Order: sequence, then structure tokens, then C-alpha cells
Amino acid sequence: MNHLHIALWGVLPYLVLALFTVGTAWRYHYDRFGFTTRSSQLHEHRLLSVGGPLFHYGLLFVIAGHVVGLIVPETLTERLHVSETLYHANALLVGGTAGLATATGLGILLYRRLRVPAVRAATSRSDRAVYPLLATVLLAGLTATATGAGPHAYDYRQGVSLWFRSLFTLDPDVPAMTGAPLVYRIHALLAMALFALWPFSRLVHAFTAPLGYLARPYVVYRSRTPARPYHHPALTHPDTPPRRQRRTSR
Repeated sequence: MNHLHIALWGVLPYLVLALFTVGTAWRYHYDRFGFTTRSSQLHEHRLLSVGGPLFHYGLLFVIAGHVVGLIVPETLTERLHVSETLYHANALLVGGTAGLATATGLGILLYRRLRVPAVRAATSRSDRAVYPLLATVLLAGLTATATGAGPHAYDYRQGVSLWFRSLFTLDPDVPAMTGAPLVYRIHALLAMALFALWPFSRLVHAFTAPLGYLARPYVVYRSRTPARPYHHPALTHPDTPPRRQRRTSR
């Protein structure tokens, strides 16, 4: 274990976490109105309606798979009587499908951004850095998932997962990560680069997910039927005939 390994897998994750936290707080304080995707739906809708759901829903499953694979220890799945064969087959099937859906959706969105002039003109400098990096992270993750299909595949739960969980104990297991295949290390480094860039790009809109809509009260709308004029009882005498409306010539 040399100094480079310690810097990459023992120091860099905490620097990225600090930059991610401080950068997000800074962005929220000084650019609160910038917490948006800068939607370009008005410029083009057909490709967006296909690529957007594919990318976002696929990404949700990808994140859920990473949470289970990196945080849930192997001992817990053994207690739940989930065999390693079943676990890895499910990770390969569900994770591979979600990754392909996410990559397909991102490809459609990138094609849309390059193909539609108005959307291309709205592309910022941070977008030009985020999109290629995000695509590379997805491709590296798909490659790592595909390598797990072999009979003697690398068990990331005995390596990458141990390193990731050790970060929370402030005692990084550097050898667990240095022994991982190259594609896993590249995937981890690219992911850290993405999180470092996160606060300064449109990715911050993930923190503005409209979860409040699930618990908000119903919105009361006015009826389209015109309401009858209201006459206060104290101002209306029962013997007084109703006032005739004045007719006006057209």
C-alpha cells in the first residue's frame, strides 16, 4: 500500500464529501433560484417524454441497487436466507436492466440536446462537463456489472462494499479497494468526480424533488358555472318587487 492508494481511497472520499456538502450549501445560499433543471420542454417534447422517464426511473433503480449492494452486509442477506447465487443473479438482472434503461434515456437526452438547436443553445458550460462524465460513469458501471456474469467473477461485497462501509467508521479499508479490478476502481473515481461537480451543475435539482406534493392539501378551484348574485336579507324587503334590469340598445 503506497501513498497514492492512501490518497485515492483514504483521503479523497472525504474531500469529495466536504466539497459536496459545502458546495451545495453555498449554492443554496447564493443561488437559490438556480436549483432547477432549466427545463427545455417548450423547445422539444417528443424526445424528452421518452428519454426523461427512462433516465430518471432507471437511475432510481440504479441508486437503490448501489445502496443495497454497498451498505447491506453479506451477513444480513444470509440471515434472510438469500443465497449468493440468487443475490448476484438478481443484481445482474435488475441492475443490468436499470443501467441499460438509464444509459438509453441519457443517450436520447444527449441526442435531443445536440439535435434541437434551441436546446443546444441553452446548454451551459457545466452541462458540457456533466453529461460526458455521467455517461462515462454509467458505461463503467455497466461494464462492471457485465463482468459479474462469469462463474469466477469478482465478489464486490468482499472488496468494494467493505471499503465503502469502512468510510463511515473513519477507518478506510484501503487494501479492500486496491485489490478490486480496474473497472471498479475507475467507476469509483468517476463517481467521486461526479459528486465533486454536483453542487456546481444542474444536478442539484435532485434536492428539489416535489415530495411535498404527496402530503399537500387539495386545491379548491372555482366552478365554471356562474354563481347567482347574493342579496342580503336585511337589505331586501319581502314586499319590494325585484328591480328590473335596464335594457340598453346595442
